[in-house]
Amino acid sequence: MLRFSIQRVRNLNLKGLSLRPQILALRNSHFSTATEPSSKQPHPLRVPNLIGGTFVDSQSPASIDVINPATQEVVSQVPLTTNEEFKAAVSSAKKAFLSWRNTPVTTRQRIMFKLQELIRRDIDKLAVNITTEQGKTLKDAQGDVFRGLEVVEHACGMATLQMGEYFSNVSNGIDTYSIREPLGVCAGICPFNFPAMIPLWMFPVAVTCGNTFVLKPSEKDPGASILLAELAMEAGLPNGVLNIVHGTNDIVNAICDDEDIRAVSFVGSNTAGMHIYSRASAKGKRVQSNMGAKNHAIVMPDANVDATLNALVAAGFGAAGQRCMALSTVVFVGGLKSWEHKLVERAKALKVNAGTEPDADLGPVISTLAKERIHRLIQNGVESGARLVLDGRNIVVPGYEHGNFIGPTILSDVTANMECYKEEIFGPVLLCMEADSFEEAINIVNRNKYGNGASIFTTSGVAARKFQSEIEAGQVGINVPIPVPLPFFSFTGSKASFAGDLNFYGKAGVNFFTQIKTVTQQWKDLPGGTGVNLAMPTSQKT
Repeated sequence: MLRFSIQRVRNLNLKGLSLRPQILALRNSHFSTATEPSSKQPHPLRVPNLIGGTFVDSQSPASIDVINPATQEVVSQVPLTTNEEFKAAVSSAKKAFLSWRNTPVTTRQRIMFKLQELIRRDIDKLAVNITTEQGKTLKDAQGDVFRGLEVVEHACGMATLQMGEYFSNVSNGIDTYSIREPLGVCAGICPFNFPAMIPLWMFPVAVTCGNTFVLKPSEKDPGASILLAELAMEAGLPNGVLNIVHGTNDIVNAICDDEDIRAVSFVGSNTAGMHIYSRASAKGKRVQSNMGAKNHAIVMPDANVDATLNALVAAGFGAAGQRCMALSTVVFVGGLKSWEHKLVERAKALKVNAGTEPDADLGPVISTLAKERIHRLIQNGVESGARLVLDGRNIVVPGYEHGNFIGPTILSDVTANMECYKEEIFGPVLLCMEADSFEEAINIVNRNKYGNGASIFTTSGVAARKFQSEIEAGQVGINVPIPVPLPFFSFTGSKASFAGDLNFYGKAGVNFFTQIKTVTQQWKDLPGGTGVNLAMPTSQKT
């Protein structure tokens, strides 16, 4: 099956591609014109595992179709990695750790320098793959890669980031110092919405700290992870340092349970995230779990109208709302009336199309099930008393009639007891609420269980400072709609949006993937014949 795919792609004779045949086959799967399920196709493309530096086809007879959400075409098949293959991946990572941990940090940094160069070289290829499998626009797919690339760039400075501490002569002739050492084999479990960025949040920091890694991409869009792994090996990453397995619940549980895996990174839903946090923590693993969100913006009466409207539309509907930092709820202080019509008009101007089309502002959502769920939550809002001022449910995109498209949708007069407010919709749906006062607006935001991010739009420094101080969210934007920090800070979601003690990337990310060892040494001439002293040693003289 795989050999057929490789030969088929070789016959295309595409220029400028130096990827391995298996990866090339995957990368070019968007040329497929298949309209039948993969079970009816004679030779669907198979996504390989990566074990010990080799891309290998899984022996599992079970697989999942990877579907282009704009066309419903089958892009490839992702296998359900067998338990034996998973064990082989972990074993390969464990074996590689023995030498990788002792590789000089300068060498590990140089590999990251090369990796970022290769990602820049192949960013268009990565973007096409992301758009094909995930659906987002090509421009947004490039942004997906760039935000991950920034983490790779940050990892290039690991020598400074991983430094320990030293203090001379803590007591007479005694020095103490601490060093940050890698943990061992670590694992990452990725969501569908950022096929490049999230893997790049995980493995570059982990491996540059000296760990080895087992990555499980989303079964909905695994291609970008495979391409990034190919580039990492081209950059010089040794065999076994990065491994890739595929699957769903069984492979996730295997990651949580495996005794050789020391830490688990996860991004995804609250249901999966809390399961992984509880199960992996019970096995003694470190876990960082980024989960759901309901990000709010408070719009003050003095906010700049044009800039605020542009920000709300971009943050609410970009990526078809499939971002954990999407702006899903807006609280208008003093009333919505002066804003609603302008907001609707700007949302209507957005073009919904396949992500490969140059005029597309937003593409489809990931699956038919996701589309149905979003429709249900919109309808629930209407039935609960919200006003549907813009309905994107019935949109049809010419040439892509079977795509999972939902146009920008706006619900007004939303209240906190509505299901559409309590649930993370994860679609291009903006909820509008009203508050009589700034204090009421802050209370609305703080009562929500999630705490990924919150923003305020105002020209008042006093209001901005009050918001910054009183709002209960891990990432705060002041006239910034999506306040995701650059990697020299950390992604600091809180409340029900995060489980764990150490956040992703930045200093917290380095701390997550390392453990502290403290050394106390004594080099002095010791007088003989002093005898044995059984008292607790201290630095005090009596």
